[in-house]
Amino acid sequence: MRITSMDLRHRRLGPGLVCLFVAGYVSAQTPAANQSGAQTPAPTAMTSLAEPMMTSANKPHDDSFVIGNDDVLAINVWKEPDLSRSIPVRSDGRISLPLIGELQASGRTPLKLEQEIADKLQPYLEEPDVTVIVQQINSEKFNILGQVAKPGAYPITNSATVLDAIALAGGCRDFAKRGSIYILRRNPDGSESRIPFNYKDVIKGKNMAQNIKLRPHDTIVVP
Repeated sequence: MRITSMDLRHRRLGPGLVCLFVAGYVSAQTPAANQSGAQTPAPTAMTSLAEPMMTSANKPHDDSFVIGNDDVLAINVWKEPDLSRSIPVRSDGRISLPLIGELQASGRTPLKLEQEIADKLQPYLEEPDVTVIVQQINSEKFNILGQVAKPGAYPITNSATVLDAIALAGGCRDFAKRGSIYILRRNPDGSESRIPFNYKDVIKGKNMAQNIKLRPHDTIVVP
C-alpha cells in the first residue's frame, strides 16, 4: 500500500507504517553511490575546520643543522620583546641572555636550544614560547692556501664552488700553477681525499664537473 502526504493528513498510521515511512525518508536523503560503488560523504563543518587547525599546529623546523661558533642566532620569545634579540655565538660556543645568563649554544640544534631556553624561563614566564633561527652561518668554513691574493678561512655561503672560493680569495697570483690546483676533503671515516681542479679548463668552460660545491673544512691548495 502506498502512503501519500494526503493519507498522512486524513489517516492515523499504525506504529509499523510510521517506521516504514521514516526509513524511506532517510533513504531518500542519503547521497547516491558513485559508479565505483563508494559513497561520497558530504563535507561537514568538522572536516573543513580540521585541516587548518592541523596546519597551524605544525611548526616547521630544520633540526639537522648544528649551531657552531660565530653563527648569528635570532632568538624570539613570544610577547616578550625585551627577551628577544639577535645574538652571535661567541668563540667559546656560548651566548648570554637576560634572566638566564650563560648558555651553551655551539654543538646543539636550534630545536634543542629552544627547549633549553624555554625550560630556563619557566620560573619567570608562564608557558614561554621560544623560537631560535640561525640568521647567519659563519661556523661552516673552508680554507684556501697557496698562490692566491688573500689566503685564509672563509665562511661557506650560497653553495659556493671552488671557482667561487678562488674569486673570494682575490684570484690566483701570477706564478700560480692554475692547472694543478687541488682540494683536500675530509671523509666521514676520517681519511682525506685529494680532488684535482684545473682552473684553466674551467674558465674556458671545459670539464665543468670538477667545479664542485665546497663542504665545511675543505682546503683548497693553489700551488
